[in-house]
Amino acid sequence: MKKILLSFFAVLLLGAIASCSVVPEKNPSLQRQWMLVSFGQFSRDELIKNRAEINLTGTMEKGKIKGSAHMGCNGMFFTSEFKSGGKLKISGVGSTMKACQNMDLETAFIQKFDKMTQYSVEGHFLTLSDDSGNVMKFVAADWD
Repeated sequence: MKKILLSFFAVLLLGAIASCSVVPEKNPSLQRQWMLVSFGQFSRDELIKNRAEINLTGTMEKGKIKGSAHMGCNGMFFTSEFKSGGKLKISGVGSTMKACQNMDLETAFIQKFDKMTQYSVEGHFLTLSDDSGNVMKFVAADWD
C-alpha cells in the first residue's frame, strides 16, 4: 500500500511540475527598444527628431513577439517572428489613425515594414531587410 501511495504522489508531483506554465525564454539581443537610424531617403536627423523606434519588449507567445512602433505621430503595433538563419516574419501591422502634419516617414515605414524578411544583430545594431534590397537599420536605445 505504501508503494502505491508513494507512486501516486510521485505521479501527482510530476504532473504538477509539467503543467506549470512555462515562461518563454527571452532573447535579450532582440527583445529591447530599437531606435531607427537609417531608412530610405530619410536623414538620421529626421529619424531622431521623430523619435522613430520599434519596441520588441512586448509579450512573447509561441516564439512571436508582440511589438510596437512610433514614427512621430501614431502608435503602431505588430507581431514579429525571428527565426533561425536570420529569417523574419512581421504580421498584424496596425496603427492609430491620427492625422498629423508630416506623415511621410510613417507612411513609408508602414508600406515597407511588414515586407522585411531578414534580420541580423551585430553588436548594438539590428538590421532588417527585404528581398528587394530595402534596409532598415536600428541601434539599441539602451546603448551608450
